[in-house]
Amino acid sequence: MKALIIDNEAPIRESLHQMLIAFCPEIKTIKEAGTIQMGLDAIHWYDPDIVFLDVELDEGTGFDLLTQLPAYNFQLIFITAHDKYAINAFKFSALDFLLKPIDPDELVKSVGRASKNVQHDPGKQLTLLLEQMQHRHEHPKKIVLRDLHKTYYVKIDEILYLEAEGIYTRFYLTGQQQILVSKNLKEYESMLESLGFVRTHHSFLVNPEKIKLFDKSEGGMLLLDEGNAIPVSQRKREVVLRMLEH
Repeated sequence: MKALIIDNEAPIRESLHQMLIAFCPEIKTIKEAGTIQMGLDAIHWYDPDIVFLDVELDEGTGFDLLTQLPAYNFQLIFITAHDKYAINAFKFSALDFLLKPIDPDELVKSVGRASKNVQHDPGKQLTLLLEQMQHRHEHPKKIVLRDLHKTYYVKIDEILYLEAEGIYTRFYLTGQQQILVSKNLKEYESMLESLGFVRTHHSFLVNPEKIKLFDKSEGGMLLLDEGNAIPVSQRKREVVLRMLEH
């Protein structure tokens, strides 16, 4: 694989360059660029397989660079030092990113995902990311989910609940739709807790807007708008009660 690093900070470029040499043997050649124009030129003549793109460049942003490309077929990994709102936007849009300072273990994971061509067509994901970053202090309205065959752009208010299935998570949506994704429930809990989603049980994460009633008998059970019954563990009972009281 051929890699291109586009970052306005020379020390960051050099550090990432050395980490790729040390930890990512699948990357055979590496080029660098420090500006939007240099990045555009390098993409044209170098034809990289993977691009590490800084979000903030001196004369604009990485998004400004991308909008000047008629199309691209490389795998894209953003480099960012942004705050938690922007990080959340990346997570909800399912676009890969590395947080500065770059952690070698996270780098290896990102390159591994890129080498498997996980992101088939990030164009729509970029649109969603930009929308979320423009409204960065508002709650995300959509989340990108992938199963083995498709990419879904799901409205948050269509999610009823999530259920753990080993290392996978199954999303249950309005209209009886289900999506099985290859991330564990803990990852989605960290993403969705800011939206009020509550862990009712070690295997369940529930959208509070979809709760119809709480049946306290037999240990506790939540009934959702579409009739789904979700167990509440004894350990989570007080958390759920406090959430419902507010």
